[in-house]
Amino acid sequence: MSSAIIRRSVTAVVAVALCVAAGLVTALPAPSEAQQQRLAERFSFRQVPLNTAPVGARDVRPVQPGLAGIRSWISAVGAAVALTDLRGLGRPADVCLVDPRDDSVTIAPVPQAGGAPYPRFELRPDGLPYDATMAPMGCVPADINEDGTTDVLVYYWGRSPVLFLNQATRGTTPARGAFRAVELMEPVQVWNTTALNVADLDGSGHLDIVVGNYFPDGAKVLDPAADADTRMRMQDGMGDAGNAGPSRVLLTTPTGTPGDKPRITDVSAELPAEALRGWTLAIGFQDLLGDGLPSMYLANDFGPDKLLVNRSTPGRVAFTEAVGERDLLTPKSEVLGLDSFKGMGVTFTYPTGEGLPEIAVSNITEDYGLHESNLLFVPTGSTADLRAGVAPYTEHSQRRGIARSGWSWDIKAGDFDNSGTDELTQATGFVRGDTGADRWPVLQELAMGNAEVLRYPGSWPNFRPGDDLSGRTDANRFWVSTPDGAYTDLAGRLGMAQPMPSRGFALGDVDGDGRLDLLVANQWADSALLLNTATGAPPAADLELVSPGATGGERAAIGAQVVLPPAEGVAAQKYQLYPANGHAGVSAAELHLALPRRGSVTAEVSWRDAAGQHRAPLTLTPGHHRIMLLPNGEVQAR
Repeated sequence: MSSAIIRRSVTAVVAVALCVAAGLVTALPAPSEAQQQRLAERFSFRQVPLNTAPVGARDVRPVQPGLAGIRSWISAVGAAVALTDLRGLGRPADVCLVDPRDDSVTIAPVPQAGGAPYPRFELRPDGLPYDATMAPMGCVPADINEDGTTDVLVYYWGRSPVLFLNQATRGTTPARGAFRAVELMEPVQVWNTTALNVADLDGSGHLDIVVGNYFPDGAKVLDPAADADTRMRMQDGMGDAGNAGPSRVLLTTPTGTPGDKPRITDVSAELPAEALRGWTLAIGFQDLLGDGLPSMYLANDFGPDKLLVNRSTPGRVAFTEAVGERDLLTPKSEVLGLDSFKGMGVTFTYPTGEGLPEIAVSNITEDYGLHESNLLFVPTGSTADLRAGVAPYTEHSQRRGIARSGWSWDIKAGDFDNSGTDELTQATGFVRGDTGADRWPVLQELAMGNAEVLRYPGSWPNFRPGDDLSGRTDANRFWVSTPDGAYTDLAGRLGMAQPMPSRGFALGDVDGDGRLDLLVANQWADSALLLNTATGAPPAADLELVSPGATGGERAAIGAQVVLPPAEGVAAQKYQLYPANGHAGVSAAELHLALPRRGSVTAEVSWRDAAGQHRAPLTLTPGHHRIMLLPNGEVQAR
């Protein structure tokens, strides 16, 4: 045998060995059948419909002529859900649901949540400019004017958000006439918004607003008569696009008069301009420095996500970008701030109950379609790194088992079995078609093409009604932590799959039984409540943390943090109150905490208001607690 043949044979053997080794390294963790069954026994859910198909329901949107060939793609978002307590029941028994089938924004009682029923009603921007070229994309309940009643912010494609000011008193039966529609921005702007979140950005004691925009400002996306819209552009790259409509950062100052709109100040110019031009699909807040100020994670669809560290002072907003460091073994796409993967949703979780959070980000991860990766950023450093502009995180989604899940959207962390350890829920699916036509090959061809032509809709392949793109195969995920720290998906075993693509999740104990429930917003289909029916779990405390409002009322203490030590089989816990984190889903404005089976536990609550930062001990027992956080640093049970 010649030496050349021997060398080729050796090379082939080495190549095969390397492939086998790579396959072993990249194989997803997989618990045994018995292990999965034992894990599943801790959970149980019952599906309850949230709505039914409206009269004249549609499954695709009218779009401007230049987008007609991709109207199914354009029509892929708009379903959203939010939980709140409008009746003062002491539990989140009211829902705001956005249904794209008729572009409705509906307030209704949560089914089987109890309380006096009332007729469901729509929030409509009566008296404001509004027509068929505009469509709601989501709703965020929050007491923006601090008068003690919950208002609702609704954001749209085709116009700037509308603030529905609640004119009723707390505990009054909700009714459409109690909500007065006012412009958030005056005069009204043509924005195309896909995310909105609220937090006290500058430590002034008032809730501020961040608006995440998508298509360029002024683009008439949903206007069939806009046949010469020069402002309409798609992204200028699949991995580094920066031509979206700029996100906005808005400070609020309540007037002191109940029912009035607060003063709005646009301070977007104070932030790094390049950080606000991503195609934003989700916004996450979290206090990372321990000073009570929320840093901001912008999950962008077609470009690097942005982690902006908060350095603000009252009346002055300042954020600096933190970027991860790359080594020789880490792909650029897995470095926080450099990634080219799709940022579709974001959540935070503290597996050890201390330190910096893990950050979980949804992505497109389709077998035989597009294998990017969900992202699980695990902290490796400290707040000193963040202050120096370094994001001290490495990416662990593969080794922890959640790298791939389908075409994914909202992701939420919550403790559904009262163990003190979070599970992760993840919405999946894109466009459902009935013809059997799989459009992945043409999408792959588009993604591999010249990035210079991506911005022009006419260069895109057709995505029309009937085509399927990850719509018939993807199922929502319910990731449960295994004893070795990895995750396994139990959604199928627990009957949590949805028949249509999903977009947003809202978490909260809707019936007050001490178990966390889940609401799911489905795209072009009925939405659902997954009522937690598990038995045998430890007890829990649901904390409704409130602070004094500008006019003497009480509003949710957004940004407050609670830390519990480990106790009697329940893990240490750390939670921060940011209900609107993520994409198209707003959870209840309360914290759900697992407790030991016997006795009480002492936690630490910390918060920031206009008087500064405060910490106080808090004794917790099972059940619902409404706790007032006072400017003098004291806490009071309400």
